[in-house]
Amino acid sequence: MLLPLLLAGLAAALQPIVIEGTDFINSATGARVQIVGVAYQPGGSSGYSPSTGVDPLSDGPTCLRDAALMQRLGINAIRVYNVNPDLNHNLCASIFNTAGIYMLLDVNSPMQGDHINREAPWTTYTAAYLERVFRVVEAFKEFPNTMAFFAGNEVIDDFESSVNAPYMRAVTRDLKLYIAANSPRYIPVGYSAADVRDILEDSWNYLQCTTTGDAGDASRVDLFALNSYSWCGNATYRSSGYDILTSTFASSSVPVFLSEYGCNEVDGPRPWTEIAALYGEEMRETMSGGVVYEWTQEENNYGLVELSDNGDIQLMENYNNLQTQLGLLDFTVLEGQPGRNRPVTPPTCEASLIQNTTFPTNFTLPATPAEAVTLIENSLDGANQGRLVTLTSLRVEQGVQDAGGADIVNLAVEPVEDGEVNSPTRTGNGGPSTSGTGTATGSGASGSASETGAASLVGVKAGGVVVGILGLLMNL
Repeated sequence: MLLPLLLAGLAAALQPIVIEGTDFINSATGARVQIVGVAYQPGGSSGYSPSTGVDPLSDGPTCLRDAALMQRLGINAIRVYNVNPDLNHNLCASIFNTAGIYMLLDVNSPMQGDHINREAPWTTYTAAYLERVFRVVEAFKEFPNTMAFFAGNEVIDDFESSVNAPYMRAVTRDLKLYIAANSPRYIPVGYSAADVRDILEDSWNYLQCTTTGDAGDASRVDLFALNSYSWCGNATYRSSGYDILTSTFASSSVPVFLSEYGCNEVDGPRPWTEIAALYGEEMRETMSGGVVYEWTQEENNYGLVELSDNGDIQLMENYNNLQTQLGLLDFTVLEGQPGRNRPVTPPTCEASLIQNTTFPTNFTLPATPAEAVTLIENSLDGANQGRLVTLTSLRVEQGVQDAGGADIVNLAVEPVEDGEVNSPTRTGNGGPSTSGTGTATGSGASGSASETGAASLVGVKAGGVVVGILGLLMNL
């Protein structure tokens, strides 16, 4: 039938990201991808609750609202810290896919047994833990906008916790082997480090080196990221220490990016002056962009938007300032850069690679539990597997206000072209209209998004013209 075929094509907006050397590459265009990301954990720790069936990617209308606002900001990736592998994420993943936004997913959660215990990692590196990790893979492996998995986040943040380094390589190995054996495509696995300079370089070297003499070592990370807050206010490239980060990672054998950034130790809204440096000539040869911390305003005061109890949302000056700084960049140039195809040889894992005497120099890893080996070889039976779905509406129904309190109207996700990635330079990313001054980005009847097997997108961008596909086909 014509309708399902058209809809299937419309759902496949993003193409998977692949890694070539130290670059993220758009597999459709061959161009290098710079991450323009935001940390996405609405509700903070309460946004993940296994007992109530809630996680950040389980509520379609919320994802639609946020994706529309992120799209206008120029975001091309979200980082989600805690997901429940047993929930249905089809709608949210499809919404972000349609908006041209990738997903960076942590495989752990704060619940007991769902993460490696930093104090005694040997007590939690178990088959049960790995089964849960593999279920996260199963839940997201079918989505083309699943960009990467994080095996750990700040598990190593001081000399005492460096005992976890072999376990991070072990979890990385198990994840990579499971993905290679059971996923329709390979999805990269990495680690998100704390920017603790005393151990940062050792952590990076320990996790990126090879024990087999080549890049095919399953226990080495595919990417390395760090949570850095050293640039505060109107700091500079040198006063912030960004110059040291650039020189430290210049010899990396894997892509490196900031998995969190955005110091809030300033008077008033954050100016985001680090944007020019992060995406400028001095850093982009080494770094692949970054993830702003964070989307919603929580108690720690890092938000770009503020939520109300009824689901309405208001932009903050942090959002406006970030949009301004991103708008000053020439992303047409950044997006047009081809992959550099630089030959990369990872360092050999040996004691001389580690600088601090208290950091592990033993690269013998814990053996994969026997039950987990069986899961890797045979896959998980009956695991929840996500899939892209079509959308009945891309129009946002919740109330949205700008930073001054004026209503924003006609807010909707605009579908990107097939293979296109969202960016600050896409048409329409200048921001939604306030009340009474703008037109909708997609045509068609309003209504909240919902999952369906054969429904249509409300609006489809084709050559700059928005066409109501369902209405058109009904008249054939």
